[in-house]
Amino acid sequence: MKKPELSARKAGGGKGKLAFRGGAYSLAITAIVLALLVVVNVLAGVLPAAWTKYDISASQLYSVTSNTKVVLNALEEDVTIYWIVQADQEDVVLETLLSKYESLSDHVKVEKKNPDVYPTFAQQYTDETVENNSLIVVCGDRSRYIPIDDIYLYEVDMYTYTSYLDSFDGEGAITSAIDYVVTEDLPQVYQLEGHGEAELPATFQEQLEKGNVELQSLSLLTVDQIPEDAACLLIYAPASDISTEERDMLADYVAQGGKLLVMAGPVEDASLDNLNSLLTDYGVTVNEGIVVEGDREHYALQSPLALMPDMSSNDITDPLIEERYYPILTIANGLTIGEEAGEGTVTALLTTSDAAFSKVAGYEMTSYAQEDGDIAGPFVLGVSIAHDSGGGIVWFTSGTFLDDGYNAYSSGANVNLAMNALSSLIGEREAMAIRSKSLDYNYLTISDSTASLLQVTMIGLFPLLFLGAGIFVVVRRRRMQHEPV
Repeated sequence: MKKPELSARKAGGGKGKLAFRGGAYSLAITAIVLALLVVVNVLAGVLPAAWTKYDISASQLYSVTSNTKVVLNALEEDVTIYWIVQADQEDVVLETLLSKYESLSDHVKVEKKNPDVYPTFAQQYTDETVENNSLIVVCGDRSRYIPIDDIYLYEVDMYTYTSYLDSFDGEGAITSAIDYVVTEDLPQVYQLEGHGEAELPATFQEQLEKGNVELQSLSLLTVDQIPEDAACLLIYAPASDISTEERDMLADYVAQGGKLLVMAGPVEDASLDNLNSLLTDYGVTVNEGIVVEGDREHYALQSPLALMPDMSSNDITDPLIEERYYPILTIANGLTIGEEAGEGTVTALLTTSDAAFSKVAGYEMTSYAQEDGDIAGPFVLGVSIAHDSGGGIVWFTSGTFLDDGYNAYSSGANVNLAMNALSSLIGEREAMAIRSKSLDYNYLTISDSTASLLQVTMIGLFPLLFLGAGIFVVVRRRRMQHEPV
């Protein structure tokens, strides 16, 4: 009878060994899993931020548009972006954005230059005082300096006259600089002069430079024809009329495939009959006087002369319509589009309400009320004309709407409208189509103690909980194996 007892002991010893082996196996698996998690975290820490961070910001601050991807995919030369920044002073948003550029092209390299270590480095590229987090984009002998003030844009409150951070233009500035340093032949835009034309407002000139458009002056009185390299001819706010010869030269230019961008409104003590007659060829009439808006919903600044027209869907206006921006046109003529368009197609871009009318008295008006002799609306304030030859005209009937003040009141819509028009004429260039991103968002702010608590919880507490759960499972299994059947 002893033999069975001995067998029972041996059987019990076998179960103990199996339980020990099972527990050791579970502990080994747990250790391996924890080791893998540590390795994964370490590897994730050395990966580029572009691969490990997902952009959930409302304005997509950390992302790049398809326009930038097109520019980067077309690169055939190496481009270096020098990041001028002191140690531990890196802007987080800019750092993430720069890592995107590096990840999207093998031809783009970002290199930090600490001004404390290299105090004279930036002087070989710019004479300006270089601030922290500014950039210098270089390709061969060409370079462009991007100050931090061109990346973070400030606006002035028209009521308090204080500046505030309005938008982030990192992508637009960087992509424009890359496009500039790798492009030798930039679009040439000629601005007509010789008729008291107003100087282009600073904001619009800055956008032209950002869009890599080179601006030249041109007097038609000194040339036999418009230069062949002209991508577009710009007429901005003339104070007097052009001559008949100039008018014919412009008409021939468009008929031969040339592009014309006109921003001209009513002028005091003069008329622009010859200039306006360019529209007559396409069945468009420029009405006498200054447009007054009778519908409160269609004017701004408490002035019936500050027109907020309706926008028709078009490549020029669609970006503004989608983002709910509204241009403001001041001191404008009203256009009427006839049924006959001549040798082209006319498209209305901006239209007043039915309550608008044109004050024939013009600058001599004494009230905003409609009087006998005034011309009833509605009116068109902007047109796009496609000539059968491939030429084109975009015409806005205000010579003041690009002024920096009115542009600020429109939140930049006026300049964006003009830049969209220019892009449609000279051909869409990817770098020109990138607009700044609004910073109208709220930060999630937490205290240092909360941040420390989150770190302890994520790094220490959770791993210990998983380890404890693994030990509990092992111990429970061992107890179950020792329980009698």
